[in-house]
Amino acid sequence: MINWDDVKTVLLDMDGTLLDLHFDDYFWQVQLPLKWGERNGMDVETAKKKLIPIFQNTEGTLPWYCLDFWSEQLDMDVFEINKGIEHLIQPRPYVEEFLEFLGSIKKNIVLVTNSHEKFISLKMEQTGLECHFDHMFNAHSFGSPKEDVLFWEKLTDELCFAEDTTVLIDDNLQVLRSAQRHGIRHLLSIAQPSSQAPVRDTAEFQAITSFQDLYCQESA
Repeated sequence: MINWDDVKTVLLDMDGTLLDLHFDDYFWQVQLPLKWGERNGMDVETAKKKLIPIFQNTEGTLPWYCLDFWSEQLDMDVFEINKGIEHLIQPRPYVEEFLEFLGSIKKNIVLVTNSHEKFISLKMEQTGLECHFDHMFNAHSFGSPKEDVLFWEKLTDELCFAEDTTVLIDDNLQVLRSAQRHGIRHLLSIAQPSSQAPVRDTAEFQAITSFQDLYCQESA
């Protein structure tokens, strides 16, 4: 799948790639409507109907990923409602082994995420994965989401990596297409970002079923 001799930099998404997307799906689709509904005197289904159009208007933009934006929009501390569901934050299978493998072959391991800094800190604390990264970047620090090619231009300036010796693994197809436009050579998606959702079509991108496939190939 990947000839690691041709690779110097490995860019890795967080939610739905390294971590099970089930936490985020539950947070946004269940926990937030429930808590916002309780605050505003409505049941969860009514709350969902009111929230969905608001979510759809911002999807794929930087505010969609911004906890401060949603706290202001919904007049509540959105980050605080994760309490009680932190146990849902889990690495996907064989993620830690894959990161250890990348470290053993001396690759530059970089986290690139749209996630808000508060969620990054929480998820790194819950999983202990932070020690494996050489660098960590989030879209909010660049002012552009990964769906925008401007993110990749700013990341290239900051990190000084060569696109033709770089791998990006991300579950978001729009992000992969943006990175492709920027010239990143090796692009992989995720077949099943959430353990509670079915395997999906990843369109033109080859998908990983298991991270084990990426390091076991070396000994195959």
